Amino acid sequence: MLTVENIHKTYATADGPFAVLRGISLGLSAGETLALTGESGSGKSTLLHIIGGLDTADQGRVLLDDTDIAALDDDGRAAIRRGSIGVVFQQFNLIPSLKIVDNIAFQARLAGRYDPAWAATLAERMGLTSQLNKYPEQLSGGQQQRVAIARTLAPKPRLVLADEPTGNLDEETAAIVMDLILELIRETQAGLLMVTHSQALAARMQRRVHLRAGQIA
Repeated sequence: MLTVENIHKTYATADGPFAVLRGISLGLSAGETLALTGESGSGKSTLLHIIGGLDTADQGRVLLDDTDIAALDDDGRAAIRRGSIGVVFQQFNLIPSLKIVDNIAFQARLAGRYDPAWAATLAERMGLTSQLNKYPEQLSGGQQQRVAIARTLAPKPRLVLADEPTGNLDEETAAIVMDLILELIRETQAGLLMVTHSQALAARMQRRVHLRAGQIA
């Protein structure tokens, strides 16, 4: 479902070029979960952003099914993100002016794939049914992250990318949120690629890839 081939990425710095990714290749099947681990600066988030079309590689290919994301222009990558790729960040990135019900529906409506019944199911599974008419600022951090996850899954993406999705949560809340993510990934058969520093969370994924200095260790 996802094939990453020979990804290279270099940034210009005050000290000269810095190669953050140096020939990364990996694959992910539908319904499979993969943890991406490594020290800060090893290239984890950069790789995730390139796979999600949020950044571009200097070299290499990112194939989602038969679509080469790395070869698309800005509009093409945005279209893929709307419908086929869901991204969960450490920061919740909810829209403050929208009620929770509309935050959950936002991504799916942009993609033209809004299903009220599925959105209601996600809200129920995330324990948000009683919160739908509230605004993000009225919810706890754990509740806001559940909204962000529901919003990501509402369009039924083929691929879910998660960058430290429980990094702002306490240990107990993080475990509950992770349970929900994995349960829904199993049901929807999306692929899950998660960046995490947590060894406990990484151990819950089916596979793990460790990056060191821009390469797979």
